[in-house]
Amino acid sequence: MYNSEELKQLLLDRALKFGDFILASGKKAKYYCDSKQITLSSKVRLVGEGMLQLMEEEDEFPAAVGGMTMGADPIVASIITMADVQGKDLKGFLVRKEAKGHGTNKFVEGPVQPGESVIIVEDVVTTGGSSLKAIERAVEFGLKVKGVYAILDRMEGGREAFEKAGYKLKSLFTIRDFGIEPPVE
Repeated sequence: MYNSEELKQLLLDRALKFGDFILASGKKAKYYCDSKQITLSSKVRLVGEGMLQLMEEEDEFPAAVGGMTMGADPIVASIITMADVQGKDLKGFLVRKEAKGHGTNKFVEGPVQPGESVIIVEDVVTTGGSSLKAIERAVEFGLKVKGVYAILDRMEGGREAFEKAGYKLKSLFTIRDFGIEPPVE
């Protein structure tokens, strides 16, 4: 079952970097979480197990999980693989940043159908911009987004942005779990 302490130690050992960084949101930061050091390793199963545990706490188990392609890809794969290991039926989907321009020309890829309830997954949430775009595209497709799950919440406005849009954020960790205080705006 999910071992949060093992995942926390992996994040500390492999993913958290300290220095001067520019984040995808454009913000400057003194630390960076390179989650792909974990999500692109066999240890990604810990992420899948943790996310499934969060889903078990919901009133309704979703039909699918998905998110913006690239960051969400290994997370989605891990969650649906671990769901199968646990005997749960769960689909995955990915949201393209841009329509591919040929074929079906759609933004949402995967075996999902309009009307299904879904969770958007993300590696690291700062302002929530990437997940909000994934939510927008999923809703346009006809999916019912129940919330956003992240590995790490940097506690820099993402949660509030989701709440303002009517969604809740659940994360496996916040930056405070690593002894780091979020910047005061």
